[in-house]
Amino acid sequence: MDLSDYRDQLDEIDHKMVDLFEERLEVCRQAAASKLQDVRPVHDGEGEEGRLDVLESLVANARDKKAMRELFTQILAISRRIQYEVFAEYGRRYDQGFQKVDVLPLPDGQLRVVYPGVEGSYSHGAALQYFGDGAKIYPVLTFENAMREVQEGWADYGLLPIENSSAGTVVDNYDLLLKYHNYIVAETFLPVSHALLAVQDAKLEGIQTVFSHPQGLMQSSDFLNAHKEWRQVSLVNTAVAAKKVLEDGDPTQAAVASEIAGKLYGLKVLKSSIQNNQNNTTRFVILSSRPVYREDANKVSICFELPHRSGSLYNMLGHFIFNGVNMVRIESRPIPGRNWEYRFFIDLEGSLQDAGLRNALDGISAEAGNFWIFGNY
Repeated sequence: MDLSDYRDQLDEIDHKMVDLFEERLEVCRQAAASKLQDVRPVHDGEGEEGRLDVLESLVANARDKKAMRELFTQILAISRRIQYEVFAEYGRRYDQGFQKVDVLPLPDGQLRVVYPGVEGSYSHGAALQYFGDGAKIYPVLTFENAMREVQEGWADYGLLPIENSSAGTVVDNYDLLLKYHNYIVAETFLPVSHALLAVQDAKLEGIQTVFSHPQGLMQSSDFLNAHKEWRQVSLVNTAVAAKKVLEDGDPTQAAVASEIAGKLYGLKVLKSSIQNNQNNTTRFVILSSRPVYREDANKVSICFELPHRSGSLYNMLGHFIFNGVNMVRIESRPIPGRNWEYRFFIDLEGSLQDAGLRNALDGISAEAGNFWIFGNY
């Protein structure tokens, strides 16, 4: 036979498989209705593994056993997703615990907003950018301090950096989202634009020492290294560097910091936009102790835990594919005290009002080890 004959045979087999698969899916829907009546869950991990063992044992050719197991692993996964849809139709689904609001809640008095760092830092600038001058915006020393302020109700909202287009993810803040019961309700993006700042009587040709955070120095290395006579000194924060230049009053000193810091400390801009990457941007998340989301929210951040087992992540991501949900970001972090097991932090397009996204979250909440929704914003 030539290749076309084999294709004809495969088409005939495929058509039979389609008919059988449709029949199987209808039985799955009926089984889901039965599970609803008996108040039983869709997912039975041990039961499915036993069924896969039996099906694999029926394969006569040893080299086809692995392929058959993979085929029925996917068939069972699709069957579960069909059953989650049936559960959703009857109102049985994962309780997200979120409330839709028209606008973010505001206090009766002045809005209180906390950020980590010091005045004049990029976090300060992002807070001003999002909340404006009317809010009481105040700093705390660490990321964790900021999370605690929000959880305890001392601040109405908090702001944390979560990602930089050049440096990547601020991974410690993902861990803090698990530790504290706060929720992402919005995000804001701040371009990172470094300036060379000095006291008012300083001149560029007179500079001898430049202070900044190590990343500020690194991100402006092309400009700074062109002045080999300058001594570069690292400090804990770009705004701290600006404050030091002001307090020392030395015209031979300069700081690499934001122009916001320059205005705050009354410094002169000797050179603006000195960063290597002119498109460098930091993404900040806005946090609240209330699980709310706005009508126009279009991004969902979640986290789940998986065992160190072949195909576990693949099966979880299949929920997004099946329900037409677009995943825009994924990060992994090891679970403390559990070798080779991981947490996955994922950003999705959509709203908690979307049926497809809700079905995907229903499946993940049922099948993952632990599951969290950080926010819809």
